[in-house]
This record gives sequence, structure tokens and C-alpha cells, in this order.
Amino acid sequence: MAVPGDKSISHRVALFGLIADGPCRSTGWLDSEDTRSSLEAVRRLGASVTLDGDALTVAPPASPPRAAVTIDCGNSGTTARLLMGILAGWLPAGAAGVTLTGDASLSGRPMNRVVDPLRRMGADITWLGEPGRLPLLVRGASLRGTDHVLPVPSAQVKSALLLAGLFATGRTAITGAGGSRDHTELLLQGMGVDCDAAGGTGELAVTGPVRPGPLDIRVPGDPSAAAFFQVAAAIVPGSTVTSLGQSLNYTRTGALRVLKSAGVKVAVTRPFGAPGGEPAGDVEVTAAEIVPFKITAPDVPALVDEIPVLAVLATQARGVTVISGAEDLRVKESDRLAMMASNLKRLGAHVTELPDGLRIEGPTALRGGPVDRPVVFETAGDHRIAMAMAVAALVARGDSVLDDEACVAVSFPQFFMTLEKLLPPG
Repeated sequence: MAVPGDKSISHRVALFGLIADGPCRSTGWLDSEDTRSSLEAVRRLGASVTLDGDALTVAPPASPPRAAVTIDCGNSGTTARLLMGILAGWLPAGAAGVTLTGDASLSGRPMNRVVDPLRRMGADITWLGEPGRLPLLVRGASLRGTDHVLPVPSAQVKSALLLAGLFATGRTAITGAGGSRDHTELLLQGMGVDCDAAGGTGELAVTGPVRPGPLDIRVPGDPSAAAFFQVAAAIVPGSTVTSLGQSLNYTRTGALRVLKSAGVKVAVTRPFGAPGGEPAGDVEVTAAEIVPFKITAPDVPALVDEIPVLAVLATQARGVTVISGAEDLRVKESDRLAMMASNLKRLGAHVTELPDGLRIEGPTALRGGPVDRPVVFETAGDHRIAMAMAVAALVARGDSVLDDEACVAVSFPQFFMTLEKLLPPG
């Protein structure tokens, strides 16, 4: 099974092409609604964009725009938050600035976590509506290197600050981002930027101003996308699935570590990838008797997008599984803790919603409804909820339907087609 290119890396390849000193090229690029938001953003900011299948080239503009620009980030928090870091220093002082907007879901998500530290660097960012939410206006300003301590590990916040640091005078240092996805650092290092790791102290830093060089990479398969099929293989007796060319970046393999701890058979073959770059390989997952597992706060950054489908896995484990330290899931595209608890209960699962997680007792024989009255899963337009409940439906007796199938296009437009190909006939 081939899974689509990694969404986090695909966003960054598109956005970094805006500020590089030469064209950025990639193959395996994920074409989805979310990544299209980033691609359209750099196009509106003057970059030249060529997309041929999964081959993307982004060439930077000769200069940043001075006229007013409005960018609709759609449902993509990555687009909005990383753009804030780029625009804060890349835009020229005195220019009209860039307005960032989003859909109803994105406009309800918190942006202070990025804006506040950027303002400490001297960024000129104005709320245009409710403080802390989109829309907002970014104008160019002179940035200064600043030390930041993140209260919660966040790849998006860390990335925004590193990107702003490229344009700042002096050293921008970040601590408290341990365990969060490190794609920004790896890509910047591949573009010739020294992201000083400060001798293992947990601090990350860039010294500016510095302009990244061009980039040419193969985007590995997305572990978050693969996880839905891997959990499906784990809970459907007699099943095996192999994900080809999946990212094996340690900050992204938390779900595989949980599967192993739950007794599922996981084997990695044909590993490849440049030293210091993005490692990848083929991952085989085979069904086995599932035992309970724990997910705690230190585990969350490496599997934050996979928690909904890991909750499905827990319903089939013999005992009590506890997921904690995941309160950030309440401010994703939906309140994912509440949504998973509600939907799994509709199938008869024994789920207790916690302030920061879920307590799930299994194994449960999940049950849908009769043909004329199927169980309806509420997705709130959240792609991760829709895909997780589609996996749950595989082991549920009776009928169930999603209230919104189309939302999977945010990250995995071919999800249902891929799932159908993997299922046995009939």
C-alpha cells in the first residue's frame, strides 16, 4: 500500500520555496485541500508554482509584495501559523501587509500561542476581529533575535519562530519544543541553515539574518495517514498491511511504538534516507491479540494526529487503556476527545472522557444499527474523526454511516478508495 506524501513536509516545501534563494523542488508532494492552502498562499505572494502530478517546484518572487494581499488559509492551521513567522520578517516595512483569514473551524482555533512570541521579536500583527483568532493583519517589521520558552511542545509554534528568526537580527533560541515534529529543522539544515541544537540541552536556535538555499527532496509517506490502515490491520483478525516508503522520523513514529506496546506485530523493512535527513522505509503491521496501553503527555507530540484511531484500537484491547496529556486535541479541527468519546459510545464502547484524554475499557463488540436505521457518526467536518470512525466500522456488526465523507479530502483525498482496495471482496 502506498500512502500519500507527508502533509507536514508538503506544507513546508511549498512555504519554504517562498523565501529560498532558488527554486525548491520535491516529488511525492501531497495534493490535498490543506496543502493547497499553502500552495495558493505562496502563489498569491508572488512565487512561481508548477505542480505536475506529485512533482512540485516553487520559485521565489523577485521581491515581497508591497500592495495589500489577502490569503485564505482554509482549514489549515499549519498554513496560517507558519506564514505568520515568515511574513513578520519577510515583508518590507511600510508595505500594506497581508491579511490571513480561514474557514469557520480555523477561525475558532487559538493563534495567541504564535502571535505573542512573534510580537516579542518586534512583529507587527493586528487582530482584525476577535483577539486571539483569525482574521489578522501582518505588516513587515524589523525583528530581533529573542529567547523563547514554549509552555507546550508545538511544531507549528516552533517552526513559526524559527522562520521569523531567519529574518531577525541576532540569535533566536527556543526551548520546550522537545518531542515535537522536527521537519522544519531538517529541511532548513538541508537548505544550508544552521539550526544550532546547543549541545543536547534541548534548545534550538538560528542566527539571522540568513537566507535558505534551494531544496530538492523526495517527500516520504505520511505516518498519520498510514496509521488508519495499520490500526485497521491490527483489529481485523488475519489482516496484514504494508505501508511503502513511510516516514520513519522518530518524532512521527509514536503510533508505531504504541502498536508494538499493544502487542501488535510491527516490522520495518527496506529502510532508506539520507543521514541527517528524513528517514523512511516499508512498515508491515499484522493483527494480533491486543493488550491495553498508555499514552501520556510526553508521548503526544509524536502521535497527536493518530490519537483518534488509537482510541479505536483501545476498544479492542483486553483491559483498560488510558490516554492523557492530550488536552490540545480539544482545539483541533474539532474537539477530538469529545467527538471520539461520543462516536465510540454510539457503537457501544465503554469510554470515559477525561479533561485531557480518554479512558477506554475493552474489548468491546462494537455494534452499528439495522440497515434502515444505521448509526450516524458525527464528524464536525474533521478528517481525522471521519477516518477513525471508518476504521471502527470495519469491526462493528450492523450498519453505520458518516455524516460527512468529503472532509477526508483535507489530508487524504483517496482514503476511501485506498480502504476499499485493501478490503477483501464482498
